[in-house]
Amino acid sequence: MSIKQDTNKTDNIHHLSQMGWTSHFQTQLEHVSNDGFIPARVVGVRKNSFRTSNGKSEWLATLAGRLKHDADGMYPVTGDWVLMTDAVISRVLVRKNALSRGASGTHNKQDAQPQKEQVIAANLDTVFIVSGLDQDFNPRRIERYLTLVYNCGLNPAIILTKADLHQDPEHFVSELEAVAFGVPIHLVSASDDTGLTSLEPYLSFGRTTTMVGSSGVGKSTLVNRLYGKTLQLTASISTHVGKGKHTTTSRDLIMMPQGGMVIDNPGIREIAFWEVDKGIEAAFPEIEKLGLGCRFTDCSHTQEPGCRVLGAVDEGEISKDRLENYRKMKRELEYLSHRQHKSADRVEKERWKEVALKVKAMKKRR
Repeated sequence: MSIKQDTNKTDNIHHLSQMGWTSHFQTQLEHVSNDGFIPARVVGVRKNSFRTSNGKSEWLATLAGRLKHDADGMYPVTGDWVLMTDAVISRVLVRKNALSRGASGTHNKQDAQPQKEQVIAANLDTVFIVSGLDQDFNPRRIERYLTLVYNCGLNPAIILTKADLHQDPEHFVSELEAVAFGVPIHLVSASDDTGLTSLEPYLSFGRTTTMVGSSGVGKSTLVNRLYGKTLQLTASISTHVGKGKHTTTSRDLIMMPQGGMVIDNPGIREIAFWEVDKGIEAAFPEIEKLGLGCRFTDCSHTQEPGCRVLGAVDEGEISKDRLENYRKMKRELEYLSHRQHKSADRVEKERWKEVALKVKAMKKRR
């Protein structure tokens, strides 16, 4: 089916805006010479096709051949904005942000670091870090999620599901407030809709939220409750592990009745980093601040004399587990940064080597 431009521009802009279209993308569109392109958002990715929407209509699209073979081009992911010609994606617009991680497959391998990036979703306003108040609850894992989200320059909110399993779930909130400074924390129960109204602002007109968390924490059930009817398949509770059996296997952008959008994600087993930014500083601000007062500027906070961080641990201000988690992630990010810089230097060397060979060949021809 061919795509026809909507003659009612005001109506068209409204629908695009509801899908998250902003001046960031409009500016890029104005610099495209081909005015026959139609902007649309990727709302689902399948093996050889993409579900795209302009807010009024939805199409099953394919990728232009040149994009398939363009190593420097961006492969579309859920949440991307693209320019289409009929039902073919001709261009991926520059993202305003993206949630990405190191591709899985390195779990529990000390020397195995991720070799490539996996972009989970693009063009986001908020990332819901979802944790169930059952066997899944783990502050150390949430610290890792926070570091991942901050590294990508995104805004996190923590959603604690299955609050109905406890008579007094507020102590979980207090525990996280001590390690997730300034991050909104919401207690919800999809079984009786407790706390769901507190999530409404994240789902307002044009806003995009994605959910991350382990399998079975209730992400799909939460989407269903917020929407008002069953959209995502969920399985029954496993009595063995006390969790829902996760059934989401794809990433789909769902238009919510509140006016915004939600991207549900399959459960993440490995929280491997790829982006290296200020994530560790944002996730562990008190350790970073205390570290400025250490006797040695390169203090590793392990055994050095005059270490303010170790002093805080001795005084009970910082838990040993939190410090160990910080040190572990710090090592990972330093290694990743070193490897990425090394890779960049290698690319630059190879580029200049190629230039030198071309110059040498030109001299020979003279």
